[in-house]
Amino acid sequence: MALIVPSTSSSSALPLSWLFLLGALIAIGPLTTDMYLPAFPAMGRDMAAEPGTVECTLASYFIGLSVGQLFYGPLSDRFGRRRPFLAGLGLYAVATAGCALADSVASLSVLRFLQALGGCAGMVIVRAVVRDRCSAREAARAFSMLILVMGLAPILAPLLGGWLVTHLGWRSIFVLLLVYGVSALLAVYFGLPETHDTRHEPPLRLVRVLTDYASLLKSRSFLGYTLVGGLVFAGMFAYISGSPFIFIELYGVPADLFGWAFGINAVGYVLFSQINARLLKTRSLTGVLRRATYMPAAAGLSLLLFGVAGGLSLPVVMAGFFLYVASLGFIGPNAMASALATHGQMAGKASALMGSIQFGLATLAGGVVGLLHDGSARPLMAVMALCGVGAWLVLRWVEAPLRHESPL
Repeated sequence: MALIVPSTSSSSALPLSWLFLLGALIAIGPLTTDMYLPAFPAMGRDMAAEPGTVECTLASYFIGLSVGQLFYGPLSDRFGRRRPFLAGLGLYAVATAGCALADSVASLSVLRFLQALGGCAGMVIVRAVVRDRCSAREAARAFSMLILVMGLAPILAPLLGGWLVTHLGWRSIFVLLLVYGVSALLAVYFGLPETHDTRHEPPLRLVRVLTDYASLLKSRSFLGYTLVGGLVFAGMFAYISGSPFIFIELYGVPADLFGWAFGINAVGYVLFSQINARLLKTRSLTGVLRRATYMPAAAGLSLLLFGVAGGLSLPVVMAGFFLYVASLGFIGPNAMASALATHGQMAGKASALMGSIQFGLATLAGGVVGLLHDGSARPLMAVMALCGVGAWLVLRWVEAPLRHESPL
């Protein structure tokens, strides 16, 4: 039996070595999403694909992320964190090897779905491990520190992917991801002890799993905080989907400089997450979250108003995007920790359902941007405004009956 590290709420609950390991593990998601984006044209030519069909591989990946997380939650609660994690990373490695050998968009889409089913183990189980070891406030600080470790992924991944596809071909991207996945599997096997005691867990039954998920959805705090984080994340995914068109087509930013524009906003996300970690030493979790939700609402509305008024210059767009994306450095960790705070025994299921809802909202937001595409920036700005204002309103709804309770 694997060594079980008992739960604790002290400030040293997660050693620095764990933070680096967990950050590297959760970075599998953004690496696998962002690194191959610059390879779309080359992949389409190599596989003789119709224009626009390579993008389907990204959609299948996000569907896999949304669906797969629902399975890892119950499995990690029943069998512990390590075994489902190792199984997921094994599936990720096999599917990634298949992606490197794919010869059609159809086969690559299926393999990307399987890749997501394996890779999403990191998203679910890392959150559950943090919840196993930390109190709500310390969990939010830990999530902020994880952003620092994993924050390089969305900054460097498009740049590295562009270099690889130019010099070694698009298949080399998946070879590198395979090496990363195998390294992650070995790191979990040798470096991550079990954090969840399963000796008193009931047998895994579908009815019980569905009942637990239903109880989580009935929890005002869980659903509310999940939607707050999920709506802001959905607005960011809409930005990821629509920003290449905005920057390259509308404002003439050279394609080889797009990665830098993308990276500046990711730097803001990492920077704000570290400010969040410092603020939580002296301020309440929900207090910081309450103030932070003004940022994406203000950024989204400002971009929309400038777009309608015809004053949407490149500096205005850059400033609005930066403020919106950077706000996730405050909102992501705090909403996540708040949602998981009172569901310790079901941390795996709660983490899984949270991730599934958030990626479902993100997929929907990206689809709406594409559906409303009219050759202007307005559809993207409208979706970002809706998501930002929606998160602000949902937080007010979830806090209404909690105003007289002690802050987290």
